[in-house]
Amino acid sequence: MVQSPEEFQKLSKDNIDAAMKSFGTLSKSAQAIAVEVADYTKTSFEQGTAALEKLLGAKSVEQAIEIQQSYLKSAYEGAVAQATKIGELYTELAKETYRPFESAFGKFPR
Repeated sequence: MVQSPEEFQKLSKDNIDAAMKSFGTLSKSAQAIAVEVADYTKTSFEQGTAALEKLLGAKSVEQAIEIQQSYLKSAYEGAVAQATKIGELYTELAKETYRPFESAFGKFPR
């Protein structure tokens, strides 16, 4: 509990500092996630284009099916890997955003 105006002022300053650190972390993490998604989108588009070119050059139906299956398998594996990576980035974002407030939350009586 706050006992004096000085304690209230210090608590307010600490909370503002924690919020600013949290916003800074949020900004950096959001940027990292955006870069990751943009890179994956570019790579996915390039792989899709390459698969389409191979598909258009297929000499037989069997070869076309093989190309499709290969592309679908790699696209699925890439999507799962990317989802895992993005999930880890969001988990780290949550942890890092909360970290500046840990000491403040620890002060409350239970």
